[in-house]
Amino acid sequence: MLKKKKKTQDASTTHYTTSRSIATFRLLGCSGPASFGEMTDRFQSARKKIYEAHDEDPNKHTTSAGVTVPYETHYAGQMEHYLKLRFPEASELLTLAVCGQHFRRWEVPRDSYPMTKIGYHSWRTALKKRQAKLVGEILEQCGYDEKDTQRCMALIEKEGLRQGEEEVQVLEDVACLVFLDDQFEEFKDKHDDEKIVNILKKTWVKMSEPGQSLALGIPMTDECKALVHRALAS
Repeated sequence: MLKKKKKTQDASTTHYTTSRSIATFRLLGCSGPASFGEMTDRFQSARKKIYEAHDEDPNKHTTSAGVTVPYETHYAGQMEHYLKLRFPEASELLTLAVCGQHFRRWEVPRDSYPMTKIGYHSWRTALKKRQAKLVGEILEQCGYDEKDTQRCMALIEKEGLRQGEEEVQVLEDVACLVFLDDQFEEFKDKHDDEKIVNILKKTWVKMSEPGQSLALGIPMTDECKALVHRALAS
């Protein structure tokens, strides 16, 4: 049964690219994926550059606190929030891959590809490769060697997911959790119940057991919970 709990502060209100914003983020109860004092200078620099790009997103999101932020800034903050919950010992490379999961996605809109199933999958594949390449360039600029850069790029492209690679599965769990917590409510209003139930089934089997456990604790409206129950029951 889905648990009821108070909605947490929107992680996107602070993306902590400075020491002041790190403190604010922790004050709000969203401590981030790791102790930033333990992260290297190159990590701090790469993460800052990623968020500076997110801040250029012309699409806006209004947080639960009434603050308007670029959507990708919001999305990356939510991804990091769930990374902390799912895998608090996350490495620098996994954290940067999570931050850059949708890097500059707004520059390649869905309608730039055919509005078909094949077009959708082609769009998703192209995005993953583009996002990995752009984030990889940032890592190189910040002093990461080729091995680490390639590893981060592979995480963004989710290489090894079918083989059960742990960090890739964590990233997949985090993306699914953000969808359920942050996008599901709006998404369900655009599709009929049968399609939503189908999508929920696919989302559920993508997650590991720890990811599924976290998903059951996400606060939802009664309507959303009913759809989730239908998906799990079938």
